[in-house]
Amino acid sequence: MADRTRTRLLNALKSSGPQTAADLAMGLDVTSVAVRQHLDGLLSEDLVAFEDIKGSVGRPKRLWELTAKGHQQFPDNHSNLVLGLLSGLNDIFGQEGLDKLISHREARSRQAYDQALNGVSSLAERVQLLADLRSQEGYMAEVETDGGGFNLIENHCSICAAATACQGFCRSELNLFKEVLGPGVLVERSEHQLSGDRRCVYRIEPRN
Repeated sequence: MADRTRTRLLNALKSSGPQTAADLAMGLDVTSVAVRQHLDGLLSEDLVAFEDIKGSVGRPKRLWELTAKGHQQFPDNHSNLVLGLLSGLNDIFGQEGLDKLISHREARSRQAYDQALNGVSSLAERVQLLADLRSQEGYMAEVETDGGGFNLIENHCSICAAATACQGFCRSELNLFKEVLGPGVLVERSEHQLSGDRRCVYRIEPRN
């Protein structure tokens, strides 16, 4: 049970960002005492850190978040292997070879996404299905409704190592979302993990 609570704590901080111990306890349906005990243990392992935020009144609010080591607890699709393969591909085939690989990956993903979204006309349903597909691929994706549009949020980048080495992967994924959702939909990246943000967020809304 203790290991399970520990894993759930890490997942909660990964998917929702900095939170207080009370918020974590409420979200996980466990006691605040238990949460604080686990947080102390994670702190000693350098998996989490905290910051005390002063408010206008009362005691400071302590927000807990994952450290870089904490983020590394999540799978990254065998980053060392990926980096080695990309380096070798570049050495042998150059940038043209990398571009062909990215285009091939994009085409395969487009085929799979198009098949899954076939016959679904509602933009809300299409975005949710896209998020479900991305979660299956390890991106911990979710959808938030915001005004007349949606935010597709990816809390984890399962190809972060590859994207860091070759940002063409990021450009390809943005282009993929645009093509899958169609010309009547505006898709823009509003947060980007490789630019220093905690997550990647795509703003999606119908074109006027």
